[in-house]
Amino acid sequence: MKKVYIDVDLEGCAGVSSWPETHYGEKGYDLAVREMTQEAIAACEGAMASGCSVVLKDAHEDGMNIDPSQLPEGVEIIRSWDSSPEEMMAGIDETFAAAIHIGYHSPAGSSETPLDHTVEHDWYSWVKLNGDLASEFSFNWLCGASYGVPSVFLSGDAGICRRAAAACPGIVTYATKKGRGSATWSKHPADVFAGIKQGVTDALQKLARGAIKLPDLPDTFTVEFCFSSAGRARAAAFYPGAEAVDERRVRYTAKSVQELLVAKMFMTEI
Repeated sequence: MKKVYIDVDLEGCAGVSSWPETHYGEKGYDLAVREMTQEAIAACEGAMASGCSVVLKDAHEDGMNIDPSQLPEGVEIIRSWDSSPEEMMAGIDETFAAAIHIGYHSPAGSSETPLDHTVEHDWYSWVKLNGDLASEFSFNWLCGASYGVPSVFLSGDAGICRRAAAACPGIVTYATKKGRGSATWSKHPADVFAGIKQGVTDALQKLARGAIKLPDLPDTFTVEFCFSSAGRARAAAFYPGAEAVDERRVRYTAKSVQELLVAKMFMTEI
């Protein structure tokens, strides 16, 4: 039986529109996590209907949002953080056949969702990777690819779906909503659940036919962080090999995905 890895974020789930909804104990959080859980279930059902076993990573905030008892029997769940550079992709390795990403959102510096951010929403004006705005997906598909695991499906806002399709040709995407200024325009939850389940099934069928392949990886990876705080930028610039571009921007060039992820981990958790 093939094994698939599913990581689940919250900000790209249908209906989620404001920062309080994304934080434990604040207004709207319970409704948002209910949506997150149902979208995760839909992805699991699509994968299991395709004959796959599932490992699911709760990848939002403290990593302890989804109630494991609500997931289909047989699903294994990774909760909280394992203090590794894989972060949202913790536990991924070469034994997985595919990676699936649920609840994803557009990157910091974009205008495609009111919840645009990369890593931490109030730390950066933007993050760039090899000159392009970088989302969390930018790092996470590379993480999977470094183990030979292709990203085959993504759901989230329309902006991140478009960016994922450009980064990983052949990936199947499903847009749960689109952003308009400080608002979101979302599909009905029932339609979203059905769309995710069918999309995962379609993606795994494409993979089986050889219609989804790993993209070619660049030789080097240059990441640039534009910090909102000069203090954070100064601290990140002390990472070995990092370059302070100016008071807010810090750049680092890695020769491998693992080196990139390690640098990101230590430059951003300060």
